[in-house]
Amino acid sequence: MNATGHAAEPGLPRALGAAVLRAQIRTQPEDFFVEEMAGFEPTGSGEHLLLTIEKRGMNTAFAAQRIAQWAGVGDVAIGYAGLKDRHAVTRQRFSVHLPKRVSPDTATLQLDGPGEALRVIDAQWHAKKLPRGALAGNRFVLVLREVQGEPAAIEARLQAIAARGLPNYFGEQRFGRGGDNVAQALAMFAGRRVRREQRTLLLSAARSELFNRVLAARVKSQCWDEPLEGEVWMLDGSRSVFGPEPWSDELAQRLGAFDIHPTGPLWGRGTLRSTGECEALEVAALDGSDAAALRAGLEAEGLKQERRALRLRPEGLQWRWLEEGSLEVGFSLPAGTYATVVLAELGDITSLGRDG
Repeated sequence: MNATGHAAEPGLPRALGAAVLRAQIRTQPEDFFVEEMAGFEPTGSGEHLLLTIEKRGMNTAFAAQRIAQWAGVGDVAIGYAGLKDRHAVTRQRFSVHLPKRVSPDTATLQLDGPGEALRVIDAQWHAKKLPRGALAGNRFVLVLREVQGEPAAIEARLQAIAARGLPNYFGEQRFGRGGDNVAQALAMFAGRRVRREQRTLLLSAARSELFNRVLAARVKSQCWDEPLEGEVWMLDGSRSVFGPEPWSDELAQRLGAFDIHPTGPLWGRGTLRSTGECEALEVAALDGSDAAALRAGLEAEGLKQERRALRLRPEGLQWRWLEEGSLEVGFSLPAGTYATVVLAELGDITSLGRDG
């Protein structure tokens, strides 16, 4: 969460109207449940033990260290596809490299305390180390408590999200605790030395900041889910892009069916793929000295121009009212997108837990 504790970055406009609720989340870890959606099936053989772990009260890196200790291997032998928060209940995969194909008893890999818990749900052999990003997406079940707002308006907003989608902003996780990763990136580009792992985080934050600025400009212009002249399109569920090409009935049909999405730039070397009206909006949104410094820094680091979809539609969006003042919301998102962005389109959400 950002410095104010809210689930929306300051200055990012909502697309579907003003806030319809105020609420709290993470009053307890069970209020934020996330489960990885597997991107592949285990091979059933190989030197890597693929563990499905449910954990509570610990982040991914801490769980990986516990697994390495249990297996008697170094941290480099552990693989995982995505990072998960500490103040949550999460299910995710880890791989453990065991060249002799001898696994310790998985029943001994267990914690059950008031602050931390970990248990093995499944264990199978696999041929390769689990790489970052090797997941189809994540399923979420989130409980909002002390909800203030008219139930009819809240449900109407949820229905609008299900039907139309919402802006695919990068969430506050990209910008660090307190939201200072962009300032640190500017300092790095100006010559401050940082560790290699921190450099990767700061490059991602710089890119995300520029993308969010473009998307915010399109939300303000009410064209975040509509075509501009010179648009570049992305196929749903992939990173494949095409265009620009003349607007047509076929493109209109595909856009309406969520088969394709408008895109914005992930900054790097090279020229913008967009042209015309779309390019002009992107250039204008990235005007200013700090944006220029971010662009120059990313180019100097050797990153190349890429694109990201501007529109996100949660799959299987469902909700139900629990006890008075509590609302449970469930949905699935593709990898690289953020549940906090979905919550921010509803209203102002205060997080009582801090991510680790």
